[in-house]
Formats: sequence, C-alpha cells, structure tokens
Amino acid sequence: MTRITVAKGDGIGPEIMDVTLQIILAAGAKIAIDEIEIGEKVYLSGNSSGIDSQSWDFIRTNKVFFKAPITTPQGGGYKSLNVSTRKFLGLYANVRPCMSFHPFIGTKHPVMDLVIIRENEEDLYAGIEHQQTDEVIQCLKLISRPGCEKIIRYAFEYAKQQNRKKVSCFTKDNIMKQTDGLFHQVFKEISKEYPEIETEHWIIDIGSAKLADTPEAFDVIVTLNLYGDIISDIAAQITGSVGLAGSSNIGEECSMFEAIHGSAPDIAGKNIANPSGLLQGAMMMLHHIGQSDIAEKVQNAWLKTLEEGIHTADIFREGISKQKVGTKEFAAAVIRNLGSKPSILKHVTFRNNTTMFLPPYKRKPAAEKKLVGVDLFVHWKETNPDKLAEKIQNIKTSGIKLSMITNRGIKVWPNGFKETFCTDHWRCRLIPEESTEMSQMMIPELLKNAFYENIEVIKTENLYSFDGKAAFSLGQGQ
Repeated sequence: MTRITVAKGDGIGPEIMDVTLQIILAAGAKIAIDEIEIGEKVYLSGNSSGIDSQSWDFIRTNKVFFKAPITTPQGGGYKSLNVSTRKFLGLYANVRPCMSFHPFIGTKHPVMDLVIIRENEEDLYAGIEHQQTDEVIQCLKLISRPGCEKIIRYAFEYAKQQNRKKVSCFTKDNIMKQTDGLFHQVFKEISKEYPEIETEHWIIDIGSAKLADTPEAFDVIVTLNLYGDIISDIAAQITGSVGLAGSSNIGEECSMFEAIHGSAPDIAGKNIANPSGLLQGAMMMLHHIGQSDIAEKVQNAWLKTLEEGIHTADIFREGISKQKVGTKEFAAAVIRNLGSKPSILKHVTFRNNTTMFLPPYKRKPAAEKKLVGVDLFVHWKETNPDKLAEKIQNIKTSGIKLSMITNRGIKVWPNGFKETFCTDHWRCRLIPEESTEMSQMMIPELLKNAFYENIEVIKTENLYSFDGKAAFSLGQGQ
C-alpha cells in the first residue's frame, strides 16, 4: 500500500479526479489517499502561493503527489503553483509521452510514439525579471551544469529502461552559445556513456518544424525548460488532442503526476470533460510506485474503450466514434473493460525490471577563474552612441579601456551603423590594457566615476575567463 497526496484542483479538476480514482481503485490500485486543498480557493483566501504549510507537509511526507489542474487567478502577484511545486520539491524531470491512437483519434500523424523529457527547474522559468530603463525589461536565463547533467542523464536512462533507440537534443546554441551551449556540451559528454543509443542534435526552430511535420522521426527528445514546454504541447496536439496527454515530474525524493491541460472552468460541472489526460498521469504514477501491473490493466482497458468508439465530446468524430458520452459514462466504460485488451491498437506491457541509474551530481574541480573585464549597463536617453562613448571614456580608470558599446546586443560602437535602432539601454564593455591586470577594486572606482559624470549604471556584469577560455558572449557584429 502506497500513501499518496491528492489535490482535486479547480474547474473540471474535481470531476476528472473523482472518476480517475474510481478507475484505478477498481483495477486494484493499492493506494491510500491524503486529500489537500490547493489552487484558486486558497489563492483567493489571501494565500498568494496557492497552498498552505500543512498541505506541503502531506506532499513531502508521502513523496507522491497526484494533482488535477488548478486555476491561478490573473494579476495580483499570484505565482504559478505548478512552477513552485516543481522547484521546491526538486522535480527536475518533466516526462511527457505523446502517442497517436489512429484511426480512433483524428491525427495527420498515425505513426507517432515519442517522449519529451524537459528540464523542469531552470531556464527563463526562474522568473527573474527587472525593468531597467523606461524602454527595456530584462529576464535572466539561468542554466547550470548540475541541471543539465541531471536531466540529460535521466533522458538516457529513461531511453535505456524503456528500450528506446534514440535521444535527440534540442537547443538554440547557435545564438545562446553560453547557456544552450552548455546544455549541448553536456549532452555530448553524457552520450558517450550510452554507445548503444543513437543521438542527434537539432536547433530548436528546425527541430520543432521537423517534429510537427515528421514526428515519427523522433523517439526521446531532451531539451531545456521553455522549449520543452512549447514542443510538448505541439506534440500532444498533433497526436489528436492535448486532452489525452499526461505528465510526470520526477525528483530525487518526490514526484508529481498530472494532466498537461488546464482547468477549463467554462465546462466545469457539466459532465463533459475528458478524464484521459489525468488518467494517463495516473498510469505514470502507478508505474513509478511499482504497481505496473495495475497501470497495464488500466491502460489496456482505456485503449479498448477508445477502440469501441466510446468517446467524450472533445474527441468524438462522426463515422469513427460510436457513442458520445460524458465524463462519468466514459469512466464506467473503462471500468467495464478492465481485464480486456485492444484488438487493433497495440496493447501495452508496463512491466520492466531495469533500474534507472541516476547518481547524485558530483561537483567538478574548480576551474582557474580570472577577471578580464566588466560590462556596465547604462540607462542613457540619447541615441548617439559616439556621445555615450565620449562620456564613458571620462570614467575609465588607469589601465582600463572601453572596447565596445552594444544596444539590445548589437554592436553600435565603434563603427556602428546609423540605421541601427537604439533604445535607452546600453552595454558598455571595459577591459584592461594589455599590460594591466584587472582587479575587483577597479569596478567600484568605475561606478564612482560614472556617478560624478551623471551616468546611471543600472547593472554590472563581471567578465571572466575559466581555464583561459572567455566565458561571456561577444556583441553581435563584433
């Protein structure tokens, strides 16, 4: 018996959770349930996080969290509970299988069976944003080596356990050479440990186009947080319906299972919602807690129900579907089919004794780190970079020179183009003269001088080399 924490959520959440639990319990799932309240009611009670401390205690004690969709109120500083849960609990791996169920579910891609494994804690989802000038807002993209190593190793171990043949890495490292470049570099390093698995790398834009056009070319895809969020919804949609997709969120200690769709408040309480996405999340949960035989039984009954043409309104198609049913009726049909297997769709076998090897991260020896310059980000309302360069030349300290000014990443000094549009947000790069060793004490001196020159420095970024290799981006056009 495994004790799990259950949240019925908002909108259609309570309806689809109730029938999902009915199905898996009817199949013999050995679970005990602690139910908690999260989401809209908690937010509107004055709790901006959407969850109280006692609920966190249940989740952290039971380690397994089964969650229906929730509603995050618009505005008012409410933070996404989904994102918070993943980060607080260290749920670094988001796993989203996407499979076609042709001919019973309409799709242009009848041969499609892939899994997207998305890094779940980092990237732009850190949510670190600042307005720096009247015209420019910044969002920080944070990528760490531990984050890359954990998710990429998980992807290869998952492929090995599930007997999948290929892992594809999606990044944009032709542009983001430091952040996405690290992810691609770690992918190449770890792939060497799995010579039996085919590997490939795609730039995210053309990779997404290939995914939308020829999804059967992919098996397991591993990628960063934002890209994974986008392409997993694309992949789910081209299978025929986002409403059929479940998701698992796996950490070193805790796990969370859910549907990928939202709370759909417009159809709440009408007995028309499709519980299949949450049911798929339940299959992943049962497999995770060692009840793969129950997951297999339920999944085959669900496939049999699809084959019989017993469909909810969202997937009902004239000529293919036989009976349009509501949420409760669909669940009843799945329960009736427990013990049966599909005859056209491929029946599933979830039993797998292969253990995933997921060692804790080991920090590498520190590199030789050297300060080699500083970027001063300046709020300056004029549009002529030559004038700004003159002012910056006045603040430099002995042995320091201005090497470049950029605006929105593009080099505008020296030798900028008059056609380049400039905002009020400028990056001024100062580096040491050849005979000078850069020190931390030079930076406060620069800032003091800038103050006396009425130059508003809104941010600084130290420029480092690691083991002699520059660890910062050049200006576009430099």
